[in-house]
Amino acid sequence: MKLYELIARNPHLQYIDAASGNSCRLPDLRSSLDLTDQQQLALLYLDNSIAAIELLLNCLDSRLTIALLSPKLHTAYKQQLEAAYAPYYIYDPTREQIQEYTPYKASATISLFRNQENRANIHPDLKLLLSTSGTTGSPKFVKLSEANLVQNALSIIDYLPINSQDVTPLNLPVFYSYGLSVFTTNSIAGGTIVCANRDVVQKEFWEDSQRYGYTSIAGVPYVYEMLHRIGFCRKEYPALRYMTQAGGKLNPALVNIFGEYLAARSKQFFVMYGQTEATARMSWMPPQALLQKPGSIGLPVRNGQFCIAPDTQELLYTGPNVFGGYAHTAADLATFEPLPVLHTGDVAKQDDDGYYYITGRMKRFVKLFGARVNLDEVETILKQETNGGTFACIGREDQHLLVLHEHADLEDKAIRQLLSEKLHLHPSAFKVQQVDRFVLTPNGKPDYAAMQQKLHEKAIATA
Repeated sequence: MKLYELIARNPHLQYIDAASGNSCRLPDLRSSLDLTDQQQLALLYLDNSIAAIELLLNCLDSRLTIALLSPKLHTAYKQQLEAAYAPYYIYDPTREQIQEYTPYKASATISLFRNQENRANIHPDLKLLLSTSGTTGSPKFVKLSEANLVQNALSIIDYLPINSQDVTPLNLPVFYSYGLSVFTTNSIAGGTIVCANRDVVQKEFWEDSQRYGYTSIAGVPYVYEMLHRIGFCRKEYPALRYMTQAGGKLNPALVNIFGEYLAARSKQFFVMYGQTEATARMSWMPPQALLQKPGSIGLPVRNGQFCIAPDTQELLYTGPNVFGGYAHTAADLATFEPLPVLHTGDVAKQDDDGYYYITGRMKRFVKLFGARVNLDEVETILKQETNGGTFACIGREDQHLLVLHEHADLEDKAIRQLLSEKLHLHPSAFKVQQVDRFVLTPNGKPDYAAMQQKLHEKAIATA
């Protein structure tokens, strides 16, 4: 069964436009757009507005292959993508015109750009393209099928307590695999979905939460660090039933803080692990075991399996949600070859009870004076020692490790001394820099590539 068909079977589903307060049912959104009945490529620069969700639903119920992208990408990057893939449709409310494309009114409220000369050769199984590049506009996409989307959504519904009375905010972007999974699972099994371009640090989000009674909140680690900073656990949220976390490893101190807060109120905290290449989710941590196994990513999702490569300790995953390869150019859309094994790039271990733990990234290592340093472990040490602080570590091979942080009350010398003691390296191996705000990807994760580039540019400028 197709994803849209599963969504259409939900009799309780409604979408609310937070900007106006208006609500609508699926038939109201579905019957509005006039789209081609051919399998063509559409590049959609989507936010979380009701118009964007309306377009997404219509595209899911069409033969279109869709690429979901951030509307905040720089125009030059958008143009590079469009030149590389020559899509039939483009949706981008931020631009009034696009060279070689004609404005097209798909409905009374939604406008597209169309080039009917562009005809793609697309594999029949290819339904969705998702980027993992963050802010750089790389033409590299993850290729996903309808079956990938359905199997992943059903495996998440299998363990999350989604029900028809839920009121779910779209506080993560739907062009991001985690945000998309919130949208798909709650559209299939939930009740009300609130569409808005608001995040947890905005007062409007909390005004909406009180107005509608949000029953769940989803977040990447940075979201939980911000929630901790604004005093989330000092308040009460009567309607809230559970929270979910994915998109990177949340430091154990915050796992305990949020886990204990929710457990004390008979609410649940689901820590999950996934990658875009697995459509979103590969594992979940049962809430009842969360506080007993700090740092664990839990157990594989339904129909998924893990194993650990004996030579590298890399975590390997198999399951029906594994993608069909990468696309770098339009020619790559003609193939779809599901991988028998997904190499996650994460180093992992398994305990005696079968629970898995991520210990680092295979590429997030740097050598300092002959010692191999895991940058993820350094961040974890700092977060634990500061009870949930926000840090990002960048390494320059055989030179130094740079620690970026947002805390005005932290002394550089104290951080260097702490890491020197923990890692048994001279304090000169570490540099510390306070920043006003981290550079983040559109998905809310630290953008290490952008921070590394800034560091490189600064080094050149001062040379």
